[in-house]
Amino acid sequence: MPDVPEKTLFIDTESALAELCDKLRGQPVLALDTEFLREKTYYAQLCLLQVAADGVIACVDPLALDLAPLLDIIYDPAVIKVMHSARQDMEIFFDLRGDVPRPLFDTQIAATLMGFGEQVGYANLVQKMLSVTLDKAATRTDWSQRPLDAEQVNYAADDVRHLFTVYHQQMEVLSSKGRLEWLQADFDEMSDRSTYAPAPENLWKRVRGAQKLSPPQLAVLRGLAAWREERAQASNRPRRWILKDEVMVDLARRSPDQLNGLAKIRGIEERLLNRHGETLLNVIAEAKSTDPAGWPAKSKGQRLSAEQDAVVDLLMAVLRLRGNQHDVSPALLASRKQLEALVAGDTDSAVLHGWRAELVGHDLQAVLAGKAMLRVVDGGLELIPSTPS
Repeated sequence: MPDVPEKTLFIDTESALAELCDKLRGQPVLALDTEFLREKTYYAQLCLLQVAADGVIACVDPLALDLAPLLDIIYDPAVIKVMHSARQDMEIFFDLRGDVPRPLFDTQIAATLMGFGEQVGYANLVQKMLSVTLDKAATRTDWSQRPLDAEQVNYAADDVRHLFTVYHQQMEVLSSKGRLEWLQADFDEMSDRSTYAPAPENLWKRVRGAQKLSPPQLAVLRGLAAWREERAQASNRPRRWILKDEVMVDLARRSPDQLNGLAKIRGIEERLLNRHGETLLNVIAEAKSTDPAGWPAKSKGQRLSAEQDAVVDLLMAVLRLRGNQHDVSPALLASRKQLEALVAGDTDSAVLHGWRAELVGHDLQAVLAGKAMLRVVDGGLELIPSTPS
């Protein structure tokens, strides 16, 4: 066991885990973080699980223990789970139990409502909120190696020690501003099981270069992407080790029906050809025989005129103005793509609903309707009602 300060528990025995669970049971809030490796695997290898609660900071060794007793507490719906940039941590929990722990509070998302910008890093947020500079010496640690030394454990413990404090400060600030409920939709989306278990038939949408293919070629890409996912999961290897995106796109474009045609595709190695060549040809053939009515729809992307692009630029200025005035990251209010859709006639954008509408959505609609305009005042922008002509 590493020689670490008394305030940080290193848990690598069943008895120590049982004692920790006794301390955590009944706690209303748990701050969580994970250290993992996944460079050579499909599923992330969980190497350390950090947890903090009122009066408790611990690093738990999943390589030495069955985490089931601790996971029972983490998955308790009565307990708020606090994480920073939770997506990857939630993926790990999903792999452990086929679902994610709820409810969630993500301090990175919360920070966007406090004027810290989009996707602020944990160390940066701790520095700005707590005036604490985190030691980054162990950033490149191979967390699968044992034993861990005191420096590594302290580094890992800091991730939840300060996270717990950041959470309570954020709750106080956002509650005083009446903004806590604004976060719920984003937290709900990140806690949605389907986020971590996408349907195989939709995985083609994540393939780089898919937008360049025609509908029948997309049907082939859809089959190849689903096959790659199955192989990656079964062999626990990264997707790119099975078949790279650019190779799949080329396969979909050329759709060979013979092994010699398959062999001519750049990136198809001999071992892949020997092991899975016939299977790939079958996947391609099956996709090519699909009824055209079942082909994936090619994204029609809105092509705006130069004048419409200028209107989008104007709306972006309104977005930044209101974001700065309310200490909210403009990116949290709306993306440029959403504004482009708005200019193209979208009337159901997220920015037109709920708190986003109150902060900026109604203003955007007023500008589009010619009822509001921007003017420069003392070097800054001001949104004012338009003067009737």
